[in-house]
Amino acid sequence: MKVAPLLWEAERLGIQALLIHTGQHHDQAMSRIFFDQLGIPMPHRNLGVGGGTHGEVTGRCIEGLEKVFIEESPAWVVVVGDVNSTLAGAIAASKLGLPLAHVEAGLRSFDRSMPEELNRLVVDAISDIHLVSEPSGVKNLLAEGKAGASIHLVGNVMIDTLERFRPLARERKFSESLGFRERSFGLVTLHRPFNVDHPENFGKLLNLLEQVVERIPLIFPVHPRTRSRLEQVIGFKDFLHSGRLLLLEPLGYIDFMSLMIDARVVLTDSGGIQEETTVLGVPCLTLRDNTERPITIEQGTNRLVGAMGQELLPELKRILEEPFPSPARPDLWDGKAAERILRILGGLR
Repeated sequence: MKVAPLLWEAERLGIQALLIHTGQHHDQAMSRIFFDQLGIPMPHRNLGVGGGTHGEVTGRCIEGLEKVFIEESPAWVVVVGDVNSTLAGAIAASKLGLPLAHVEAGLRSFDRSMPEELNRLVVDAISDIHLVSEPSGVKNLLAEGKAGASIHLVGNVMIDTLERFRPLARERKFSESLGFRERSFGLVTLHRPFNVDHPENFGKLLNLLEQVVERIPLIFPVHPRTRSRLEQVIGFKDFLHSGRLLLLEPLGYIDFMSLMIDARVVLTDSGGIQEETTVLGVPCLTLRDNTERPITIEQGTNRLVGAMGQELLPELKRILEEPFPSPARPDLWDGKAAERILRILGGLR
């Protein structure tokens, strides 16, 4: 969702852009379908690094990316977000002296127990150009001593994708095919290791969901890492057959966005969903103690309810009793972030 707008804009401008898939996210149900639905070509290279520990995945990515960078000698290496592939691309480019641009630079949760936070810090430390999605990112980078000339507030590429496909997702009405009316259900996503990899933590969250469905039914597209943990939670099978929780396989972008548009509330531990719900105006309860996207709280519909959902039920009660909120649109979240990014990179070549 973050890379697609950059590829669309590069094609429009006649700029050659090579897409490299490291294979870090290697589940075909969550990979191939996104290329197809977003209308972008399959990657020029797929390194096929697969899974493993953080060190194993990052190391294999660096090795594979270095070879590609040497062969292609790109004018820019552009990395997006905060995953291990982002870190690997940044290190490989920096070691080879290639110009490096980071999309979503400057976002900070100030929680170094999150692998993503460490990736953000390292990538921004070695990037030549910092492409920032919200004002907090500019503030953070300046506080860390980055040169002002390297920092560009460009907006949010995730919203570029949302705006392109919002009409199609709205028409899709996927919730109706599942038997739900608009605003009659909540949407759940959980995948953070802290929440799902520890059976005790995950069990507590599932107990919370049992209380939530007493107030509103839930649709739960299950991340592959999360599904493997469900079977380890004792007593959860009875909950599955309660008729108030619908588990789905991983969804493509259009179907998931359709559910988000029609939901009454979203429960998540994701980062990007906090941004999408802000623009859509859908209340979002984030099962985390912090967020690297504070603008979604300051201007949007997002509320932190704690990693273990300490404030989930009171916030849910408030949401269900209040009128449905209006959408918010932070500055430069207008669907033109990729255009600004390509203009900046083209001017600096």
